[in-house]
Amino acid sequence: MLEKRIPPLLLVLIIGAAMWGISAPTSPVPMDDTFRRVAAIVIFVVGALFPVLGVVAFLRARTTVDPRTPEASSALVRSGIYRYSRNPMYVGFALWLLAWSVFLGPGWELLGVVFFVLYMNHFQIVPEERALRALFGEEFRAYEQQVRRWL
Repeated sequence: MLEKRIPPLLLVLIIGAAMWGISAPTSPVPMDDTFRRVAAIVIFVVGALFPVLGVVAFLRARTTVDPRTPEASSALVRSGIYRYSRNPMYVGFALWLLAWSVFLGPGWELLGVVFFVLYMNHFQIVPEERALRALFGEEFRAYEQQVRRWL
């Protein structure tokens, strides 16, 4: 079973490499190179804020940051960036992949972002949420009702 087996950051690197491989033989969508590069940098920087703010919130709550062991969580973090997304680190990683796609010359590479979101929902987030429901019960259920999974 793939549930929680592949660390999300490693998955980003694997998908990013696949996106690069897809981009090599294909023609990019016509776009000004300067605009494409600036857009990629802006998306990447915005994407970097999400995981940084997520880690900071976890460290402040003194709970685990390791997504492979949600059952080791000692606190349900609902503050900071977690008021807007239940998975800000994954939002940031998806934005990094989007930035990479834009940098490569958006086209078929966008499928990498879609694959990442679908994979994360099924193999990472659903098991995490199951563990958090078991740990925090109604508190987590209420949080699920108040805050979206992604954005």
